[in-house]
Amino acid sequence: MSADRVPAPDAGAISLRFDAHGRLELRLADGSVLPDVIAVRAFPLSAPEEGISLVGRDGREHCWIETPAQLDPASREVLASALAERDIVPRIERILSVSTFVTPSEWQVVTDRGETSLTLRAEEDIRRLGRRALLIADRHGIHFRVDDIGALDAGSRRLLDRFL
Repeated sequence: MSADRVPAPDAGAISLRFDAHGRLELRLADGSVLPDVIAVRAFPLSAPEEGISLVGRDGREHCWIETPAQLDPASREVLASALAERDIVPRIERILSVSTFVTPSEWQVVTDRGETSLTLRAEEDIRRLGRRALLIADRHGIHFRVDDIGALDAGSRRLLDRFL
């Protein structure tokens, strides 16, 4: 362990907040403040809620968080907001329509960022992430995520089942 890395925090050992300029700030148990840190998921697709590193702009890790549950509620909320800003994979919440059940096919979907369309080139562009999650690549290389197939509405599941 390097001299400036903080071990996994106990509840209340650290806190997070945004400074006046909207940058993430890490406050350590001894009262010292590390400004302008970046929250990075270690496993953004396979385990997004486990293993989060707080790094400085120089890329050096300052703190490792096993799970956000270790943090106080206010810091958890700040961390969630900071991670959401970095999250670039839209999450599919509903599949409205599919142009055809052979590929390539045009999909109309509702994501956590609004309604959009994607073109599925081949069935191989749908990859499983564990038992219930999927990663779908469209023809432009944009990836979409389905966190839990079972959480989709029945119509979306029926459309999706034709491709799985």
